[in-house]
Parts: sequence; structure tokens; C-alpha cells
Amino acid sequence: MATRRVSARLTGAVLAALVGGGLGAVALTPASAGAAAPVAAAVTTSVVTKAAAASCATGKYQKQVEGYLKQLGGYGTVTVDGKQSTADCAAIVKFQKRFGIQPAKGLAGPTTYDVAKRLAATKTSACKPKKKGITFCVDLTHQTTWVMKNGKLHTKPTVTRTGYAGYRTPAGTFSINKRTKKEWSDPYEVWLPYWQRFIGGRGFHQTTTYIHDKWRGSHGCVNLLQSDAKLYYSIGKIGMTVKVFGRRPGT
Repeated sequence: MATRRVSARLTGAVLAALVGGGLGAVALTPASAGAAAPVAAAVTTSVVTKAAAASCATGKYQKQVEGYLKQLGGYGTVTVDGKQSTADCAAIVKFQKRFGIQPAKGLAGPTTYDVAKRLAATKTSACKPKKKGITFCVDLTHQTTWVMKNGKLHTKPTVTRTGYAGYRTPAGTFSINKRTKKEWSDPYEVWLPYWQRFIGGRGFHQTTTYIHDKWRGSHGCVNLLQSDAKLYYSIGKIGMTVKVFGRRPGT
């Protein structure tokens, strides 16, 4: 009996350490004295094995995200098997950091899945850019944007967030007609960094909120991550073409 009590105490200590280390809570169902130690040992072994298998947790959309990252390329080696690995984790973290997904810890959750799916589904040729010069492309359906130069892809698709219901971003072909590094919005009382207007009071600018809150939307502008807003501003000039097509779901 003394041996069992010691084993139980040791197992409890190991589990406490694991839980304290961020592996999550483990609930044990009381059993007979003879079965308690083996059950606890099995759970402990399972938790330790899971922790050692990868440097980050396996998400609900693991296999789907692996497939999309492999299709998109540029994020490192990914094995499409639905099993988290150190390489998979690093690739997912890199992807999350690139597109401002928080937290960037390698978990293939719904936001990571949604962003990867939208980017993978984007067809850059659908923009039908000018054969010469720069064309900024905005795909309202997939909520993505990219830049074409002389009819060829100049910057890879990235995420955007456009006008929500009642403030739908209009489709059409427009031209950049105003540019300021920091524009003040009178009606909404907020600064709009890297502003490039292309129709009415609508234009490209850095988002002022978390871009992946899908329930949010702009008042018709094309919201960008800071890195993308800065890049677009460095490329843009008065008179350059902006092609907006499709329709944001729900608008």
C-alpha cells in the first residue's frame, strides 16, 4: 500500500508539472486502488508523448492547412498528413506571422484555415490587368489583393478586408487620385496610414483594427496589413489603375 501511495504522489507531481508547463489540464476518474496507478501512468505517458511529438499543438484544420501551405509555397517543408511536426509548426508560424494572425503559435485553427483557403483559391489572372504598367487588383469574393506589372504578377496575393453590408466596396476599374502617408477621416475620426484614394472617399490604407475579425468591415475602403499598406504605398503613384471585382460575401 505504501508503494502505491508513493507512485500516486509521484504521478500527481509529474502531471502538475506538465499542466503548469502549458500542456493543459488532465482529469483522472477515481478507480480502485489496484487500477489507479496504471491509469495515471498511461495518461502521463500519453501527455509526455504528445508534448514530445511536436513543438506546437495540432489544430482542428491541420491537414487542410498543410495542403494549402504546400500549394502556396514559400513557408518551408510541409508534410500533408494531418500530423503536427516541428517543420509543419515552423511553416504555420511563418504563415501566421506573414498575415498577422494572432497568436502566431502554429495552431491550425479556423482563422489560419480561412486565410490559407482564401489565398489558395485566389486566381490572379481573374484581375485582367493592363498589359503595360501597374494594376492593383482587389478580389472582393476572396477578400484578397495583389499587384500586377506589365500583365504579370508583381506581388503575391495578400489579405484584405473591404466594406461590410451597407458600405459595400464597389466593383469597377478606377485610378489612384490622392496619396498621403497619413490621412485623417473626418466622418469616422481616425487616422488612415498609407492612404491611396481611388474612388470617392474610398481607398487603400492600413487597417485600424484586427483585420481577421470577419464581423467587422470597412466603410468601403480596402484595409491592409501594415507591411502590405507600406508596400502598396511604395509602389503606387497618381493615375495608376485599380481593378476591383467580385463581391464580399454577405454584402
